Amino acid sequence: MQIRFPDSIHILSEAQTFRFTGTTEAVQDDIRVSLSKKEETLNVSLTADTTPVSFIRLYWHFSDAEKRPIPYKIYGDAWERTYGDAEWRGLCAHRCMPWVCAVSNGSDLNTDYQGRFTDCFGVKVRPSALCFWQYDGKGVLLWLDVRSGGLGVLLNGRTLDLCDILFETYTDTSAFKALRVFYFRLCDDPILPDHKVYGNNNWYYAYGNSSYEEILQDTDILMQGCKGLKNPPYMVVDDCWSKNRCDAPWDTLCDTFSDMKKLAEEISAKGARPGIWFRPLSDQTNVLPLQKMQNDNRFLDPSHPEVLAYVAKTVRMLCHEWGYKLIKHDFSTFDMFGAWGFQRPTVLAEGDWHFYNRHKTSAEIVLDLYKTISDAAGRDVLLLGCNVIGHLAAGTHQLNRIGDDTSGRTWDRTRKFGVNTLAFRMLHHKAFYDADADCIGITNAIDWRMNKKWLSILANSGTSLFVSPKPSDLTDQIRADLKEAYAVNSVQADTLEPLDWMENTCPEHWLLNGKEIAFNWLDEEGVASYPPKY
Repeated sequence: MQIRFPDSIHILSEAQTFRFTGTTEAVQDDIRVSLSKKEETLNVSLTADTTPVSFIRLYWHFSDAEKRPIPYKIYGDAWERTYGDAEWRGLCAHRCMPWVCAVSNGSDLNTDYQGRFTDCFGVKVRPSALCFWQYDGKGVLLWLDVRSGGLGVLLNGRTLDLCDILFETYTDTSAFKALRVFYFRLCDDPILPDHKVYGNNNWYYAYGNSSYEEILQDTDILMQGCKGLKNPPYMVVDDCWSKNRCDAPWDTLCDTFSDMKKLAEEISAKGARPGIWFRPLSDQTNVLPLQKMQNDNRFLDPSHPEVLAYVAKTVRMLCHEWGYKLIKHDFSTFDMFGAWGFQRPTVLAEGDWHFYNRHKTSAEIVLDLYKTISDAAGRDVLLLGCNVIGHLAAGTHQLNRIGDDTSGRTWDRTRKFGVNTLAFRMLHHKAFYDADADCIGITNAIDWRMNKKWLSILANSGTSLFVSPKPSDLTDQIRADLKEAYAVNSVQADTLEPLDWMENTCPEHWLLNGKEIAFNWLDEEGVASYPPKY
């Protein structure tokens, strides 16, 4: 389908809804929505004075030539991470699909692509609205959430560039290849690492219980497995080091860590690159005299300039004073909106609250936070987002965790979350940032026969590989397998694509460097537990 002006425009203020048809501009009282062609995209802008504006709704009614004959399946992206829930589905008119929607016929299992089509609908990265699609077979609908939190934005006469919309149709190719091309079209300016990123993260065996000495032991194990490799790995210190676990203050350490600057220096001296985790908006113990969120006073409001200054100061401390070369920041979407992405399938913000700065949309406030972190870190330090909104992080983050946590305790969680994430959101890799489908948690709690499959496909995916091996549970075989995986992922020269992803949320059939491979992700007795334990 070619890009064109929508057939109808709805403006939703807090009090009323206004409908307009057959126009490129909708004006109601002090609100103006303008649409204009911009090269191959359609630009949407909004101007308003004192009326609080909540949503803009655009609908394209399909002509007979634009309608697609059933059967077809529909793909949608996610607000932030996926949670084992990404999938191609049949027609479901009320399904809300953040950022990107695609419609495709046939199956990628059939490599004869003659007669295939994939229609893609999306918005380019870093819009000023939280955008989601609905597809009903007779047309396609785009919602632009321009609220500040749960209440309408007050623009005070400001004109806001909301988004650039892109439609593309790809024929005689697989749905995966079509979407890969489309995602590259959505971001003109990704910032990517100048080296391949891989290494260890201590979370999925330690789960917050670690020490200065144990991190150095983890580094030794990592470097033994990477001996002789030209590209140094990362040793990422996850949550475990601050005084209040998973919480501020970040300049005060717990009893088992004495000197984080010295720890970074010792990690570097052993040949690894030091990385560190923190949660920028958390103040659950109320130690910071800063503006809190209206919807939950345990967390800081990033629309306040003093909060942004505090976040920037913390990031500078971690990287420029202490010497960490990778900053993994976590929980910001949850801390702002009060829910995980899967809990808000329609809109991220619920309830009658707004950010401190009600004159900016939620998307603008998120963008300001990401830019603040990026500017404070500088381009010599890598940013790894976790629980960030990928469509807004593209262009400011070099890496992003594209799915929820895998596990070092139960295989079912890794199977459900990890494999699904890799299959469906590997689409972002190199188009937006380097993708991180999460770790290999190596403990005796998980049968190595199963975990090795996850290690194999992740190491050969071309995406970043992070491993959490429990030192006491490493066998000679596991060490040998890790050494091979590090060697492969340190160069990341492989290409991988799922084949049965349109039929299976945990694909078993894949193309690795053009050759078909297969994995059985279920153990002999099937799914061991439901719901999967963390």
